[in-house]
Amino acid sequence: MNRLKALLVHPNPTVRAHLRELLEPVKEVTVLGESVTSFEAMGLLAYVPYDLLFLGMDLPHGVSGMDLARHLSGRTPAIVFIAEREDHAFEAFELGALDYLLWPVTPNRFARTVERLRSLTPATITVTPASPPGRPPRAESEETVQIHLAEEEEDVLVNALRQAWDPAQVRPPEIEKLPVNQDGRHILIPYTHIVYVEAYEDYSFVHTATDRYLTSYRLKNLEVRLAPHGFCRVHRKYLVNLDMVTEIASMPGGNFLLRTAGRKRIELPVSRRRVGELKKILQF
Repeated sequence: MNRLKALLVHPNPTVRAHLRELLEPVKEVTVLGESVTSFEAMGLLAYVPYDLLFLGMDLPHGVSGMDLARHLSGRTPAIVFIAEREDHAFEAFELGALDYLLWPVTPNRFARTVERLRSLTPATITVTPASPPGRPPRAESEETVQIHLAEEEEDVLVNALRQAWDPAQVRPPEIEKLPVNQDGRHILIPYTHIVYVEAYEDYSFVHTATDRYLTSYRLKNLEVRLAPHGFCRVHRKYLVNLDMVTEIASMPGGNFLLRTAGRKRIELPVSRRRVGELKKILQF
């Protein structure tokens, strides 16, 4: 049987643990991850084709569950909201939510949610790896182990997950546009329209002359992608399109600022350790 791959997104570990207990006997669903913030959820959704999201409303760091749902509007996965109040129920169903649960939920009410889940069809087949020779098969009940990884190790793990969930592993031809999601729409931003990129936790804001887009890209990954196209990392938080730079200003203390073109002039700091690299690129 193909199982629905579920992601639990809620800041309260007790709620997530209870959800796992409620879902454990549901043979149509397997929980394949947890996250606390919308940003963590976006990172996981970028690499794993989840079918189902159990989504809390009040998430930390300024992007609520409803904000995330708007961002995903019109796309999979299906969403079951977890809320303490009925305030946003109408908007949730307007966005196409599968269900809206008031927490704490009763067993009878959760059973109705399970009936709705059974109408869903998984997008992909969940494959259970075979046990190595001489080792007994895995038991149905498995234990979750939390492992703390360094940032570099996280990248290795995420890349491995991405390859594991991509059976074709065919690299698409690169175009000079950056795909982002905005309110459920897929937008392709030409590299030439990007003024600068700003790091935000494990994600980034892409700034054009008129708009700002929240993306699930890490700044260092965008640095690798955009460096061949005239972008330079001038600060631990900023990646700038050098074609948009109109002035480099010297500041007290040996610091520098970049000023960009456009109707709204933007000033970006240049860290001291990046000054030499910038001068070399600009040949001065």
